Amino acid sequence: MSCRQSAIAGLALLAVVAACSTPEPEPPYTQYGDHLTLTQATSVSAILTDPDAYVGQQLRIEGTVVGVCQIQGCWIAVAGENEGEQLRVKVEDGVIVFPETAMGQHARVEGVMEKLELTMEESLAQAEHHAEENGLEFDPESITGPEVIYQLRGLGAEIEDA
Repeated sequence: MSCRQSAIAGLALLAVVAACSTPEPEPPYTQYGDHLTLTQATSVSAILTDPDAYVGQQLRIEGTVVGVCQIQGCWIAVAGENEGEQLRVKVEDGVIVFPETAMGQHARVEGVMEKLELTMEESLAQAEHHAEENGLEFDPESITGPEVIYQLRGLGAEIEDA
C-alpha cells in the first residue's frame, strides 16, 4: 500500500470512528421561566417515597408531562418512574404559562419542594377548582377532611418541542 493509500485509509477509518461516536442530537426544547441551574435530576419516585425529606430543597426533575392546567397553564404534572406516579409542578399564575401541547412531551423542571397543609375548607375549594379545570362534576362528599399536598414550586422548565 502506498503512503497515499495509507493516508486515505486512515482518514476513512477516522471518519467511521467519529461517525459512530457522535451522539445523536438532542431534540429542541422550549425554555419557560428561569434557566435551569442544577445538572443532577432527582427521581420523582424517590421524592414521592419520602416527600418530607425534600421539603424546602431546590430540585431538578425530569419526565413525561402527564397533565397540564387547562385554564391558565399554571401547572404541569410530571410522571414518575413507576406506574401512576406523578408530581405536580405549580408556577406563579401568569409568570410562566405552560401550553397544552406540553402534554406527552419530555420535561426538565427545577423548583423548590413544598408541603401544603390544607384545612377542610381549603381542601373543598381545591377539589372544586380541580373539577372545574378538568370539566368534571364536583362532589363535596368526596372530601372527608384536611389534606396534605406535596408539589414542586416551579422556577423554570425546559419542555421538548411537540
